[in-house]
Amino acid sequence: MLHAFRPPAVLILAAGRGRRLGPDAPERPKVLLPFGGRTLLDRHLHLLEEAGAGPVTIVTGFEAGQIEHELVRLGRRDEVTLLHNPHWREGSVVSLDAGRPVLDAAAEAGTSVVLMDGDVLYDRRLLDRLLSSAHPGALLLDREIEPGDEPVKICVRDRRDADPVIVDFDKRPDGAPGEGYDWHGESVGFFRLSAAIASALALRAHALAQGDGRALEYETPLRALIREDAARAAAGGAASFGFEDISGLPWTEIDFVEDLRKAEALLPLLQGERAA
Repeated sequence: MLHAFRPPAVLILAAGRGRRLGPDAPERPKVLLPFGGRTLLDRHLHLLEEAGAGPVTIVTGFEAGQIEHELVRLGRRDEVTLLHNPHWREGSVVSLDAGRPVLDAAAEAGTSVVLMDGDVLYDRRLLDRLLSSAHPGALLLDREIEPGDEPVKICVRDRRDADPVIVDFDKRPDGAPGEGYDWHGESVGFFRLSAAIASALALRAHALAQGDGRALEYETPLRALIREDAARAAAGGAASFGFEDISGLPWTEIDFVEDLRKAEALLPLLQGERAA
């Protein structure tokens, strides 16, 4: 029996200030950075709509009013829910907890959630692969990863008679390739989570945000779920988390000044572009 496609809800984390762009960077959330005459926010909403995603919620923080003003300018204010994180100076796990209503609603309705970093410029095909993934917990993985501690690494163990399994997820994972896992790639910062995973993530994030984990990043509770999933898979269970390989497709996270230049260079390569 065929089931109708139920569009996933979308939760975009866009509360941070972007201090690493330097002292000369404009005082605005990174999701409002313009590329090719269009803000990242405009691009997100357009690409999500084209990909068939469901309602969008944005967690705001720094200069939240600027994001609302941009939504009004785009004529999309009534389409988007804003949840404010007044503690945006703390770890991004607090922003994830602020988005808990989206995770809880998806869990109750039995729908999936797309969780996204707001500071990414990307090709439409990344969303297509994420939304069409068969994994209950889907990550996007790029094998072309720069060395160092900045990229969040998806650590993979190959298996002879089964799909590869994700065994760790962190900027500084336990061990190196060949020590507990076979290879790693970079996380794009986009995830599609089943209702069950969304529910579990909401509980973990809330516990950290209400306890002594407020300085942590949102990847921390997600990492815990992935490592527990890997342990179940190692014991013979089915893995819930998996990845879609997007190596070769254009994208970049905007963290540093050099990322601004990289993003401008990527614009002609993006599929799903429309005029400003």
